[in-house]
Amino acid sequence: MINFEYYTPTRVIFGKDTEKEVGRLVREQGCRKVLLHYGGQSAKKSGLLGRIEASLKEAGIEYISLGGVVPNPRLSLVYEGIRMCKEAGVDFILAVGGGSVIDSAKGIGYGVANEGDVWDIYNRKREAEACLPIGAVLTIAAAGSEMSWSSVITNEDGWIKRGYSNDISRCRFAIMNPELTYTLPMYQTQCGAVDILMHTMERYFNPETDFEITDRIAEGLMVSVIHNARILMEEPENYNARASLMWASSLSHNNLTGCGLSSDWASHQLEHELSGMFDVAHGAGLAAIWGSWARYVYMENPKRFAQFAVNVMGIPQDFNHPEKTALEGIRAVEGFFRDIQMPTSVHEMGIELTDEQIETLAYKCSFMETRYIGGFKKLEKEDMMRIYQMAR
Repeated sequence: MINFEYYTPTRVIFGKDTEKEVGRLVREQGCRKVLLHYGGQSAKKSGLLGRIEASLKEAGIEYISLGGVVPNPRLSLVYEGIRMCKEAGVDFILAVGGGSVIDSAKGIGYGVANEGDVWDIYNRKREAEACLPIGAVLTIAAAGSEMSWSSVITNEDGWIKRGYSNDISRCRFAIMNPELTYTLPMYQTQCGAVDILMHTMERYFNPETDFEITDRIAEGLMVSVIHNARILMEEPENYNARASLMWASSLSHNNLTGCGLSSDWASHQLEHELSGMFDVAHGAGLAAIWGSWARYVYMENPKRFAQFAVNVMGIPQDFNHPEKTALEGIRAVEGFFRDIQMPTSVHEMGIELTDEQIETLAYKCSFMETRYIGGFKKLEKEDMMRIYQMAR
């Protein structure tokens, strides 16, 4: 294992009707005016926004609202939120939604609290020195942004998708009511399940393989996600299954499943370019790319993939041929993706990648040939191109 620092300052309020506590929680932060940030009309139609507004009013908290966040949240809306917050004197941002809304809120928080263009922060030209305080009312179990230090924003100028991580953006509190996810379309639910699973898989496939406690936590979480995602295909309003996915969303990306280990993140980096170029759902893009990545890298350490196959996917161990067990595990993951109606290739998302597009994707993913990606196996631009070719 390697040395690690584990930091999770976010206060979690979990269970039924917990969104009614939001006014009290914001007031406890000592803030005077809130930006209520959300996505589409579903939060209004469901009555959720109304309940939150009532709670804020009861607590004597002023607020302004900004909706319109979409999957792969846009820089242009972040700019609009920054402008509104500065003009209105906002000192707290309340994100009502999933990872896209929370990521957008973090972008706004950086932009208000720091001088200059916020995109420079995401483009790694400078570090953020501050961020407005942020709270979340979670409505989608997926990205884990409610307890992570990460935020990903898409710049429409070139459709470049970039992530930035800093502890100062971590949510002060996260309200999690699993019942708020009942009305999600099954496609979004299962995209979320893939994202949750992948956040732990990105940590699990690493060069260090000798920290058993973290491995056991990670394996148990992945088994639970797979189990409950299958339940929800048949029982979309199963409270325990929804609750399990929602809590797994947070635990999978607050680094609990990566303590003492390094990580990979190649699949996420490859997918970011796919969703940047084609605006596909993040979870679906991950499912489409993962099998090709796995087949490209597994021989770096087939025993690690074999351990995953046995302990997570239930594949019988072939002690003499770990590479066979490893490949069976990869096939089993793809079988799970098909069971929950997720793609296992880019073609299945209705996209026919051209050679020119593959070249562009790899060029952007390599930051114009200035970096490699991956920890399990270092991937240069040519490696990225081969994986995209395998995935199409």
